[in-house]
Amino acid sequence: MDVKEHMPKHDTLNLRKRHVGESCKLFFRSDPIKIVKAKGQYMYDETGVKYLDCMNNVAHVGHCDETVVNAATQQMAILNTNNRFLHDNLVLCAKRLTATLPEPLSVCYFVNSGSEANDLALRIARAYSMQYDVICLEQAYHGHLSSLIDISPYKYEVGKFPKKEWVHVAAIPDSYRGKYRGENSEEIGELYAKEVEELVKDAEAKGRKIGAFIAESAPSCGGQIIFPPGYLKKVYKCVRAAGGVCIADEVQVGFGRVGKHWWAFELQDVVPDIITVGKSMGNGHPVSAVVTTKEISMAFKDNGMEYFNTFGGNPVSCAAALSVMEVVERDGLSQHAAEVGDYTIALLNELKEKHPTIGDVRGIGLFIGVELVENRETREPATALAQHVITMLKENKILMSSDGPDRNVL
Repeated sequence: MDVKEHMPKHDTLNLRKRHVGESCKLFFRSDPIKIVKAKGQYMYDETGVKYLDCMNNVAHVGHCDETVVNAATQQMAILNTNNRFLHDNLVLCAKRLTATLPEPLSVCYFVNSGSEANDLALRIARAYSMQYDVICLEQAYHGHLSSLIDISPYKYEVGKFPKKEWVHVAAIPDSYRGKYRGENSEEIGELYAKEVEELVKDAEAKGRKIGAFIAESAPSCGGQIIFPPGYLKKVYKCVRAAGGVCIADEVQVGFGRVGKHWWAFELQDVVPDIITVGKSMGNGHPVSAVVTTKEISMAFKDNGMEYFNTFGGNPVSCAAALSVMEVVERDGLSQHAAEVGDYTIALLNELKEKHPTIGDVRGIGLFIGVELVENRETREPATALAQHVITMLKENKILMSSDGPDRNVL
């Protein structure tokens, strides 16, 4: 593949060290890869070496997909402006997005990132419920805005920041490593749901009211967790009974990634009050959205504060998002994710039989986690081994990452 290097890699790295904040994450920091081009499932470094990309969660329909690129560039050549002008792309994008969702989810707000979407979802939820407190899950991550760090134990616990009084953290329904272990059954789901019920009771006993429950429909930073059957149905019922709103964070797991369904919340047979989408929505272009009901959206309108977003829902972003939805549907990518995911999980389970360091293989569609352990009985996390495997894969031109609280889940 023809690639052009604009400057030597060491110069790029030196400039980054000089001008980019040290806290900004860099993959493979001790020996980073300089990526200059990508196509489909492959990325290329400055020397033309090809890597299989198994870690990038934004190139949803493949890097530089022709349909997406053409839609965005053609619109850019005609017009790009803020969304306070009337434009077809915004309303067509809203129509197509809501067509993938169950009733009564029918009203969209367009923003630029998953963080913006989750922050706006909290504002909307509080405007409707008139209650402030939030229930989140252990190891949750919902974004980098201050409001979201507060409800992301994955972030604030690492930084050793205190939990805010209005935040209530429920046990993550991890049937492999969590508080209640066993098969991913309805019984396990009920035990974890009761944890949320107790949080609601404790909050009310202290005079606090739950305004929202927020969770990824399949927690990713928690270690690729699949909820036990019936978990969200019981939790949503409890939260709504307390006057709260249920938010499904689909930023990482939506748009057909789980296979068979467009949205991961459908795996639980529930309909959230608000969903947030992003990352894959623009195939790398910054576009995200909040979708809610007409009733909830009117409560947000009635609070008297007009909402606008300079770049959210601009014509180019909406053109990109429309084309992503077109490709997912046209090419049957959700069904493809289901088939390839089933095949991959079957092969990984075969490896599990051969390698005692594989403690658990879990997932659905192309949302898969392989948990490495030092000992299957104690389930001691094999963090160092996971990092070694990632390094070896990189040397073999396969890019993968780890996650979970112990960074031991591939």
